[in-house]
This record gives sequence, structure tokens and C-alpha cells, in this order.
Amino acid sequence: MRDQSGYLHSISPELSPVSSALSSFLLDSGKRLRPLFAYAGIKSAGGALTPATTKAISCLELLQACALIHDDLMDGSDTRRGKPSIHRHFESIHVQDELEGFAPAYGLASAVLLGDLALVWSNQLLNTSGISNDELRRVMPIFDEMRVELMAGQFLDIHEQTQKNTDLARSMKIARYKSGKYTIERPLHMGAVLAGDASPSLLAALSDYGLPLGEAFQFRDDLLGVFGDPSVTGKPAGDDLREGKRTALIAMTDAKSTDAMKTESRKYFGKNEIDEKGVAILQEMIVSTGAKAQLETTIEELTSRALQAIKNPVIDNAGRDLLNELALIATKRSM
Repeated sequence: MRDQSGYLHSISPELSPVSSALSSFLLDSGKRLRPLFAYAGIKSAGGALTPATTKAISCLELLQACALIHDDLMDGSDTRRGKPSIHRHFESIHVQDELEGFAPAYGLASAVLLGDLALVWSNQLLNTSGISNDELRRVMPIFDEMRVELMAGQFLDIHEQTQKNTDLARSMKIARYKSGKYTIERPLHMGAVLAGDASPSLLAALSDYGLPLGEAFQFRDDLLGVFGDPSVTGKPAGDDLREGKRTALIAMTDAKSTDAMKTESRKYFGKNEIDEKGVAILQEMIVSTGAKAQLETTIEELTSRALQAIKNPVIDNAGRDLLNELALIATKRSM
């Protein structure tokens, strides 16, 4: 990041807020799950980290930064990890510096460009990581496919908010493509091929683990978006309810709600101005219909399926131990 920040500054000192915001965002990025799963892929293939592969899998953090910046923009989220989201941050810069024009538009445009820049830097980091040409040739198709799947999942997510009804199958597909595949399955595949094992049997075994665990990861995120502690998640309580996120949790709730409950829900769900009382009413509906318990059970079942998959003998023992540990981190987290 230091080299990239210096390059931006050489173009214009006015780009300093860009590099500063991205640097801060990356430093606050928390769990580093995607590089960890890529490392687990390396271990599962019987490989070991080198300085070049460490740099290569670090590109996943920049891809994650792109996804989060754009996600906050699309959702209209005010905060990320207890700080202003990127579009709100640049909106506040506009106001503080008394710039010309419309502050929210400046913030939105800045977030689009910073997210795009993070995506470019992700690709650049992989290409300049020092891995061999053969390793790069093997990993690029997976990296490309992962980015396509991520963008497809993001579009399906925003499209879902336009639908007149909820649908559990649609919500589960979004969970798989928007989060699960690029968080777990594809990083595992990247690690395996970087370690030199692109065998169909190993990649299939890693998918058998990664796909159900990826969905469980997203479903835990959905629960935290409704019931999470703001002091831990860094977002207001019930933020997903204000944003009107049609997650699997909401689809399960709708499926078990009476007509009267659905009418009551429409007074609050997706209304950005709802107060704590409105959030509490929606939370109670989710609990009373059994949707919260149903999703918790689904998470447990998916996690169990993933843990069963790592018994496959094609996975190296060193990788198996790490995959087991990461499964618990991904599904038992509070943020």
C-alpha cells in the first residue's frame, strides 16, 4: 500500500484522501478469512507458504475491500466496523471542506471509484506477487471466475430487493454467490492450485466443504445483521431490517407469518427511519415464527456437512486440522 499511496500522491496531492481511506479500510478489515481459507487450500494440497504465495493470496483482502465498499454504497449503510462507510466518509469531507456541488453525490461517486481501485489493486497484487508464470496461469481462471460470481451475486442481491415477494430458494442462491463462494470455496481452490495440486478430486473435496460452509457463513451474517450487538458488529442494531434486506431469514419469516403479521411488518421493514421499537417488533416476529431457530438449525446442518467433507482422504492432514478450526471461526462468530 505504501508504494501505491506514493504513486497516487505523485499524480496529485489531492489523491491523498483516497490512499488514506483505503489504507485505513484495509487495516480495519478484521478477520482476513479469505486469505486464511486460501492458506488452508495450500495446506490441504500438502503445500507450504512462500513469500510469493503469501503476497498472492493477500490480493483477496483487496477484493474484499472492493466488495464491502460497493456493498455499503448499494445498501445505503452509514457505518462499517464502527466507522463511517466510505461513501459517508467522503460525503463528510465534502461538507467539512465546504466544496462546491452536492455532498452525497460526491460521496457516492468516490465510493464507486475507491471500490474499483481496490479491485484493480487486487489484480495488480496477484500479478506482481512473484509467483511463477505457471502458477499464475493456473490460478487466474479461478480468480476470474470468483470475481464474476461475486458480481453476479451482488446484482442478484439488489435485484431481490425489487421483487414483490420473498423466496427462500432465491435468497439461498444469493447467499452462495454473493458471499459463500468468494469467501470460502474459491480461495480454497486458489490455494490448492498455487500449491501445485489442481486435481479434480481435491478441488471437488474442497467444494464439498466450502459451499455449505460458505452458505452457513452468510446465514450467520444475516442473523448478526438483525440481532448482532452494535458494539461488536460496528453497525446499528437491526441494520438489515432498515435496509430491507430480503435474506433467507426474512424469507423464512414471511413463509410462517400470518397475513396480519405481514401487514404489520410492512410498516417497519425497509423503512430507514424506524426506531428501536420498530426494530424490536420485527425481531419479535422473526423469533415468534420460528425463523431464527430454523436458520440456526440450517447453519448447524450446513456446518456439519462441511466438517464431514473434510474427512475425504485427498485432503492433507495439515489442511484438515485448519479447515476444522476455520469452520468454527466462520460460523460461531459475533461480528
